[in-house]
Amino acid sequence: MKALMKRKFGLTDSGVRAVRRAALISFFVNAGYMALMLIAMYYGNHVLNGAAKSALYYLGIIAVTLVVLYVLIDREYVLTFNATYKEATDLRLEIADRLKKLPLSYFSRHDLSDLSQTIMQDVTDIEHAMSHSIPRCIAYVFFLIVMVILMLISNPVLGLAALIPLAAGLVLMFLSQKAQKRWTEKYFWKMRETTEAFQESIELQREIKSCGFEEENYQATARALDAAERLRVRSELAQAMPLLLSSTIMKLSIGLVAVVSAVLLRANTIQLIYAIGFLLASVRLVDAVSGMEDYFAEIFFLEARVKRINELRNTPTQTGEETELKHFDIELQDVRFAYNDETNVINGASFTAKQDQVTAIVGPSGCGKSTILRLVSRLYDYDHGSIRIDGRDIREISTDALFDKVSFVFQDVILFNASVLDNIRMGRPDAADEEVRQAARLANCEDFVLKMPEGYNTIIGENGSKLSGGERQRISIARALLKNAPILLLDEISASLDVENERKIQDALNRLIAGKTVIIVSHRLKSIEKADQIVVMDAGKVDAVGTHDELLDKSALYRRLIEKSSLTEQFVY
Repeated sequence: MKALMKRKFGLTDSGVRAVRRAALISFFVNAGYMALMLIAMYYGNHVLNGAAKSALYYLGIIAVTLVVLYVLIDREYVLTFNATYKEATDLRLEIADRLKKLPLSYFSRHDLSDLSQTIMQDVTDIEHAMSHSIPRCIAYVFFLIVMVILMLISNPVLGLAALIPLAAGLVLMFLSQKAQKRWTEKYFWKMRETTEAFQESIELQREIKSCGFEEENYQATARALDAAERLRVRSELAQAMPLLLSSTIMKLSIGLVAVVSAVLLRANTIQLIYAIGFLLASVRLVDAVSGMEDYFAEIFFLEARVKRINELRNTPTQTGEETELKHFDIELQDVRFAYNDETNVINGASFTAKQDQVTAIVGPSGCGKSTILRLVSRLYDYDHGSIRIDGRDIREISTDALFDKVSFVFQDVILFNASVLDNIRMGRPDAADEEVRQAARLANCEDFVLKMPEGYNTIIGENGSKLSGGERQRISIARALLKNAPILLLDEISASLDVENERKIQDALNRLIAGKTVIIVSHRLKSIEKADQIVVMDAGKVDAVGTHDELLDKSALYRRLIEKSSLTEQFVY
């Protein structure tokens, strides 16, 4: 039952327990409403039989019932809404924790807007269903079963008269659920596409305006919204029409009970009080089933959202053991890897990056240089071969243990909307302020940081929007310097630096790399000529390995790269 509820409603373990408690209280609330009808029947029976007691007696019973009902309703409200808010928090935390454990390859295959919608909107939809639909729907199901059994036992004929229209309406509702789910799922994915279009439009405003595409972009966005609105109407009609027809059929239960009661009364086979009781019970049943229909409609609406959350839960995560690494040679043996199961980007790469040495990777654009760094740091898991550190395959090492030993400076720098100090401190969260400043000085950051309004405490904007490309890159380098990990991976660190700053960074790196395993990717071949080892790559394969002088003799590709680099440096606009 627990696994079924988690799968059907996308709940956490604590959410399932909360729904069970709320459903139980909701069942007793329904029973309390029915108790008021039974009290009315009890009073009516006494009146008809001339055995009525004092008014205070019946008022006392009603008062006690109302007090109990009030306590139950209050408890239902507290249980349901408190549990709902806690579940929304727990579910978002669970998803965030799951995302943290997923490999980077997962994010390259999914839109970020889709993931943010899952965390925010999908959980909000589940939150609403949990507070309004799921517990009450479960309670109504059990209440309906108990009521039908009692009515059939009390009088099978009247029980069937009440049950047949209700059963017909419920059958119709469930027969239409596939169509309802199909249209709500279509609308769900259309809204995902629309959200992605909006995000893309916002992110690319500079390009849209500079290329004069404002009108085209506006029309495309308007068409996407119109298509989403048409699909929304169809989705709601697909839900509303079966529910309306089902509700109409079920309301026949009251009329059918009235007709059958009249026949039985005429034949003197039942008392009037029983006829009134069954009419009241059928009204309550119709009301309960009508409520169930609305709740089921919302649960059907959740189908695509729950499916999306369950996909996240079932996505394989990177596993491994906590390992204390002591030696940091990195050995690649016949490594193969492809993005999105397409053509291999890395196709049988083999080389060793030694500790206390600088290994540079060079080659034409798209040959897989940056991908090698991502595989070594286990941001992606390779498909074939092995990458070993300290003799251990990195797929057998937990990502936490591995990341603790690796500093990575990406070509595309990602910064947070926080202070300069906090952005650098991410390299080592427990670092003192002076250690952060020292790393900034080594990365040549102070010349621009001290000019900012609040110095190191200046907020740099979303993804460092208040900084230039070179300044963002230097903060990223300072972060790696602060971490001081034994493995240092540098991906085009000089891409956004001028010659003077690149020289200063090289001086800082020369102090940093002592005793470390350093792998650097660079298009500026002049900057890596003194590397201990240069790996030349071509089309995902290792073309040659050696020092600068050795490669000039044995690698035609390396000579061509050097020649092109020289021509680039000599080019004048």
